[in-house]
Amino acid sequence: ETGSEDIDILPNGLAFISSGLKYPGIKVPAPDKPGEIFLMDLNEDSPRAVELRISRGFDLASFNPHGISTYID
Repeated sequence: ETGSEDIDILPNGLAFISSGLKYPGIKVPAPDKPGEIFLMDLNEDSPRAVELRISRGFDLASFNPHGISTYID
């Protein structure tokens, strides 16, 4: 509904997608919906984005992701 803002693809083909960025003054289809992070496995024949659950205690109501990056240790 709010489109994806950024994507980061790991070497193993897993893609993390941030969604739900809202700018002040810009009309969005779901203004009260918090941002989300999706996971997509690009190795699958028909990849689909799956919403990741965010841990309890996180302020999800104000989550407004702008960009995404991963760290591999």
